[in-house]
Amino acid sequence: MRNFILLIRRFWNIILFLILEAVSFSMISKTRNMQGMDIVSSSNAVVGYVYKKQNDVVYYFQLRRLNDSLLNENTRLRNQLVQYTGADTFRDMIAHIPVTIKDTTRRDSSGVALAPTGAVKVIRYADYRYIPARVINNSISGDRINYITINRGTADGIRKEMAVVTGNGIVGRINNVSQHLATVVSVLSDRKVSTKLNDGTSGFFTIWNPGSPEYVVTEKVPLYVKVKRGDSVFTTGYSFFPENVLIGTVTKVDTIKATNAKNLKVRLSTNFRNLQYVYVVEDKISSERKELEAKNKQN
Repeated sequence: MRNFILLIRRFWNIILFLILEAVSFSMISKTRNMQGMDIVSSSNAVVGYVYKKQNDVVYYFQLRRLNDSLLNENTRLRNQLVQYTGADTFRDMIAHIPVTIKDTTRRDSSGVALAPTGAVKVIRYADYRYIPARVINNSISGDRINYITINRGTADGIRKEMAVVTGNGIVGRINNVSQHLATVVSVLSDRKVSTKLNDGTSGFFTIWNPGSPEYVVTEKVPLYVKVKRGDSVFTTGYSFFPENVLIGTVTKVDTIKATNAKNLKVRLSTNFRNLQYVYVVEDKISSERKELEAKNKQN
């Protein structure tokens, strides 16, 4: 206490000056003259600047929560969207499997049928579910194979051989799984991806050549297939990836005369240098399809 009193006595002149200065500014600001309005305007500007910086700091530390929220929302929308894709439609046929009947009769605003087109039987051949995950480790410098670690495991329904994608394109496939983690073999490896072009022409494979993580090569495209720079390359659905997932865009077309074919240099649509969030894709009937196709190989 004694030290505090001594401190006040020592700086009493400065303290008294600051008190009187504050009282003066307060009195001036309450007046309606020019000086009072200037003080109020300046103080509002300072307070506004402080609040803006405070809001920027709070927003920065909430980015992770916002990203997680957006990822969950995108997952919900993807799972809803996938219900309207991957279906074969047959008219006037009896299918001896569970079907979804959809009334496609055109009607006017009052509900009266305009044309008796009848019902359509919809038979699904693919049923996907998207599981969001966050990347916690990512390798892009391996010579032949690169791995990604995600924060989802068997407790979240993750299994080996599931496809992994982003909102922009393909990522890879699940390789190993623990209870809460999983590793992904990315497309930056020596694994081939079944590929088709813009016009639906398929039968090609895309593979990564060690080097840049931005490019892959679509091999052995016949010369008669028309393809140019800027064309998109997609998955076929024949492998573990769903159909029509973007792989990338063609940046260069190389003609290989020895094989009478073309190789396409494709810029990946997925940015592996800044990979933060992914979706693991569960194909609910993949095991049934693989079991059936395995029987064909045994015959």
